[in-house]
Amino acid sequence: MESNGSFVNRLLPDTSVVAAIRLQGHVHYQGQNGNNCLPVLSLSGLRKSFRIAEYGHNSANILVQFKEGGAAAFFHLPIHELFELNVSLDHFFKPSELMFLQEQLEAAESIQGKVNIVQKFFIARIRCQKNDLLITHSVEKIKAAKGMLSVKELSDNLHVSLDVFEKRFRKTVGTTPKQFADIVRMKALIGQAPANGPLLNSALDAGFFDQSHFIRNFKKFTGQTPKEFFNVGRHSG
Repeated sequence: MESNGSFVNRLLPDTSVVAAIRLQGHVHYQGQNGNNCLPVLSLSGLRKSFRIAEYGHNSANILVQFKEGGAAAFFHLPIHELFELNVSLDHFFKPSELMFLQEQLEAAESIQGKVNIVQKFFIARIRCQKNDLLITHSVEKIKAAKGMLSVKELSDNLHVSLDVFEKRFRKTVGTTPKQFADIVRMKALIGQAPANGPLLNSALDAGFFDQSHFIRNFKKFTGQTPKEFFNVGRHSG
């Protein structure tokens, strides 16, 4: 992500852990404790609500988006401990490793060269471990259903107790299967929103009880009402 001037970005919840490598400039985000400066090398866990990011003048960042459950192969901790957090990468790697990474990035002349350096850095640090195929399969099922499925029925179909399933899911993916499904469901609703006309019918089909239930959840997810959110998007496009 590059910017000649400064700009503000509304970051919606997603299903992936993200690492951010700041090449130049500054990035601030509005968190629960006010306005915070993003570390040069950072890692963000999954979130259930939006975040406002302010990118400074002439800022440049490389974002590494891990596949669902993929971050567990790189970071030695239960991924759910990152939920709603943004932490510095020096919690996971030696200072000498990160210093060498930054030196390499400064020496690289092209963006593609910098991307290749970041990619090699993470590939070299993949931990040898078996994939949890049950969790991988459950993620695929939730995404295929666009978040509209019963977690209890899913665990029954996978022949594992709900308690064990939730613990394994949180440790690998970074949040509970219910919260993950809620994110998938809302992202699907936003992605398939009609160009003109109300979104309520789709929301009711997706399992929201009524209009107020949907709007309350939508505002928590995006920070805006559906009308505000889509008007901004259509006017800016």
